[in-house]
Amino acid sequence: MNRLAIPKTYKLYIGGKFPRSESGRVYEVLSHTGDFLANAAKGSRKDARDAVVAARSALGGWAGATAYNRGQVLYRIAELLEGRRAQFIAEIMSCEGVNAAVASAQVDEAIDRWVWYAGWADKYVQVAGNANPVSGPFFNLSVPEPTGVVAIIAPQGTESLLGLVSAIAPALVAGNTVVVVANEIAPLSAISLAEVLATSDVPGGVVNIVTGSPTEIAPWLATHADVNALDLVGAGDLDWVELQISAADTLKRVLPPETGADAAAPALNRILAFTEVKTVWHTKAIL
Repeated sequence: MNRLAIPKTYKLYIGGKFPRSESGRVYEVLSHTGDFLANAAKGSRKDARDAVVAARSALGGWAGATAYNRGQVLYRIAELLEGRRAQFIAEIMSCEGVNAAVASAQVDEAIDRWVWYAGWADKYVQVAGNANPVSGPFFNLSVPEPTGVVAIIAPQGTESLLGLVSAIAPALVAGNTVVVVANEIAPLSAISLAEVLATSDVPGGVVNIVTGSPTEIAPWLATHADVNALDLVGAGDLDWVELQISAADTLKRVLPPETGADAAAPALNRILAFTEVKTVWHTKAIL
């Protein structure tokens, strides 16, 4: 007996939960051949604001966790992603039109990237921080600390999963929380990753994923006063100059778009891009 297909409707991921868009809007996700795959929530300005509120609420706990603990959490994501390789490979093949070998390589690299950044969690401070020579009986120490809430426009081309992981992971290492606008054309990997995050040790609100149109959502994130930084890694097709100008009104740190094969490649600089250096003084002894 033939059975009726049940199309899945993918929701947003905000505050550790999976709400529908407040507007009730959805859009069709199509395969590379134009066949219907699923419905995805089309995020709105209100959804972006809710995501920022969730990210701000989670910031204190995530930034206050030990670096070793953050590394453990990121490694746990890699473990869970490894267990769902087949699902991600199938989604990438259907959305991006690549063969199984290419999709498998992308998933493997995404898993390895979580592991790579997890390893830096308790090490980057030693590399980026330093003890400054000063006159007098003092220790003068410079230490990188998280910037705060980071809004990210994920890469919008191919390699939807790898691009998303490459943008999110370095911001999390330093203790930031994120609001990310997923790949509009191929969002299935993003929401499936949200399901991984929801069943991992990542606290609710640390990562918030909004699907829909970056052209519609990005300007609201750029002007939001409670967003501390803006990563435009995937905003190459948007008016990113205007986004930078909008972000300047609230003194946001901005990373410009990246293109080419090395866009969002793993690097210590991506971790340090959203850190602020705090310098403290301590007396060496009390005479």
